[in-house]
Amino acid sequence: MYGAFQTHLSEQLGEIRDNGLYKSERIITSPQDVRIQVGGGQSVLNLCANNYLGLADNPEIVKAAHEGLDRWGYGLSSVRFICGTQDVHKQLEQSLSEFLGTEDTILYTSCFDANGGLFETLLGSEDAIISDELNHASIIDGVRLCKAQRFRYRNNDLADLEAKLADASAARFRMIATDGVFSMDGYIANLPGICDLADKYNALVMVDDSHSVGFMGKHGRGTHEHHDVIDRIDIITGTLGKALGGASGGYTSGRREIIEYLRQRSRPYLFSNSVAPPIVAASLRAIGLLNESTELRDRLESNTRFFREGMQKAGFDILPGEHPIVPIMFGDAVVASQMADLMLSKGVYVVGFSFPVVPKGKARIRTQISAAHREEDLQFAIDMFCEAKAEMQL
Repeated sequence: MYGAFQTHLSEQLGEIRDNGLYKSERIITSPQDVRIQVGGGQSVLNLCANNYLGLADNPEIVKAAHEGLDRWGYGLSSVRFICGTQDVHKQLEQSLSEFLGTEDTILYTSCFDANGGLFETLLGSEDAIISDELNHASIIDGVRLCKAQRFRYRNNDLADLEAKLADASAARFRMIATDGVFSMDGYIANLPGICDLADKYNALVMVDDSHSVGFMGKHGRGTHEHHDVIDRIDIITGTLGKALGGASGGYTSGRREIIEYLRQRSRPYLFSNSVAPPIVAASLRAIGLLNESTELRDRLESNTRFFREGMQKAGFDILPGEHPIVPIMFGDAVVASQMADLMLSKGVYVVGFSFPVVPKGKARIRTQISAAHREEDLQFAIDMFCEAKAEMQL
């Protein structure tokens, strides 16, 4: 029975390879850090992790995880409402709420699960979701699970958003869904404009802030702090697996009644094991570090400015912005892949992004800056990009 299907898959995989779209996984033999060991032990500068604050191998975070393991054990072997809630889970939910400026928070095993369990739980066929076209796959999949009417507006286009809100005016409830930062481009959502339209059309606002919480805004709370709309956002989803330590786990935070209802009905919450205690304990320490000082987010901001300015002066086509996601545009998928391989041989770990991760014709290398980088690390990366560009005659 499998024979014909096997042939079909082999043909599809061959086509992916021929088009330069095959995604190989390089094996890392060290902890996540500014410099990592790849393959046979080559030490390279890491320029593409979501380790925004450099906490993935931070000694204090590792220590907190060890202490969490010793005190609360390896795992709960259960879902939250049966026998899978420890006091440390409640502490983290409270700490996240206080940090984000929300009323309550619920933990999930990932932000993908948080988004997957959000829309179908809260909205029905009488309602409408108005979603940005560049939203993360987890939002797209979560919306697909929901029976609400679906409207998609052009990326960060407030005029188109308003038109879609008008089209959805007959719905019982309307929810605008957007990424706080669009992960492939580093663009920041226009939350003030979105909130103004939400007020005008009586809509809820949901923001996935996975690529923002920990470092955007004066205190690193996220795009809602960056835009001074903390009190105007109804729902924030996010991850513990990027700036907040880099392991796994996610959350939904927001209005108290929304969170309480998710605890009762959200399927990924009700039917998935609790977040492992070592991750919860380490995440608590990460939030503690952010509450104690803005040094890490300040350093990240400075590093991002240094790298963006350096790459622009070097003549590279980078998407404009201020976010530590810095996409370097090449257009052609094969060129982006070859550039990434050449950079690795020069001691810089980057990855080419192509369709279906980004639109056809918009292949790129998405670099990501960390607070743990030094300016000399970033200058080395700029120099190696220049060398590779010359060698490839681009």
